Amino acid sequence: MADIRLEGVGHSYDGGRTWALRPMTWTWRDGRAYALLGPSGCGKSTLLNIISGLLSPTVGRIWFGDREVTGVPTAGRDIAQVFQFPVLYEEMSVYDNLAFPLRNRRRPKAEVDRRVREVSRLLGLEEHLRRRSRRLDPGRQQLVSLGRGLVRADVAAVLLDEPLTVVDPAMKWTLRSELKQIHRDTGHTLIYVTHDQTEALTFAEEVVVLNDGAIVQAGEPSELFLSPAHEFVGHFIGSPGMNVLPAELLDGVVRVGDATLGRASVELPSGPVRVGVRPEFVRIGPAGAASGPVARVTGVDRMGAYNLVHAEVNGHPVIARTDAATTFDAGATRVLRFAEGRAFLFRDAVRCGALEPLDGRAGA
Repeated sequence: MADIRLEGVGHSYDGGRTWALRPMTWTWRDGRAYALLGPSGCGKSTLLNIISGLLSPTVGRIWFGDREVTGVPTAGRDIAQVFQFPVLYEEMSVYDNLAFPLRNRRRPKAEVDRRVREVSRLLGLEEHLRRRSRRLDPGRQQLVSLGRGLVRADVAAVLLDEPLTVVDPAMKWTLRSELKQIHRDTGHTLIYVTHDQTEALTFAEEVVVLNDGAIVQAGEPSELFLSPAHEFVGHFIGSPGMNVLPAELLDGVVRVGDATLGRASVELPSGPVRVGVRPEFVRIGPAGAASGPVARVTGVDRMGAYNLVHAEVNGHPVIARTDAATTFDAGATRVLRFAEGRAFLFRDAVRCGALEPLDGRAGA
């Protein structure tokens, strides 16, 4: 196993007029569990298929360790890929489906049996080894597909392309936990493609966020939530996503309408900025109690364990997450405050600083 390195890799389906995957340089480190997260059509599957060799990049080079594999076909890359829907030989038994990748490479019979039983134990398939695959429910069929990808101990990486799409929601939690355990047991590099933030954040050691064919941020789940580097990350991760308010920066001071929010954490040219803050870090106080933007409450969603308070600031929507016992009447006027160190400044959708108190105390 080795690092997978992309050097200027990009792909266009129309001769370069548009890019499905914008040229990028990126390294997938050996033995890590990654989630490749983004909306439909952002280039996730294109990137995965380029790594596996199912698709040749329009530009750039691909390296597995010190070996360039740009022109190497899939069979020569030692990659296991699991697709969105189960890919099985339905008339074969579960045992034979799991054994097929090893038998196809003429591995010794004893090794085949040992690996099949190890993987079936990891996936909870031991009692189903003699059953025909077509007689399994969709969730277990996908487990067998996962097993086919994991049965080879010598793979450079296991690529998972939205593997839980057909799985019952109640079973997804179990499968994600099993995948994490499998990763710990095998040490394989795993790249898990999904558009579901919950799947990405609960599975991966590192989440790579893709939008419009480009990587906009990568990091641990907590980093992406607490410190989004791009407006898209703030919007796409979190439920609901990050609030964004248009503001004005003048001589380092940030204002929304007539209200002063604080000052920029770094020196920036005066001009328009956008203030991003997650609902979890918006505080609602009585009108006149403190300085801050004045908001008009428009409604409350009662979520059980907490409430989502909807409001407007100068016609722009803001959501605050509050305690379930807190009540607000629609039409009421309140003042908003943002938790220190949790509000950020954006220009051209990219984070350019943070909001700090006017007294100069450093934010978190």
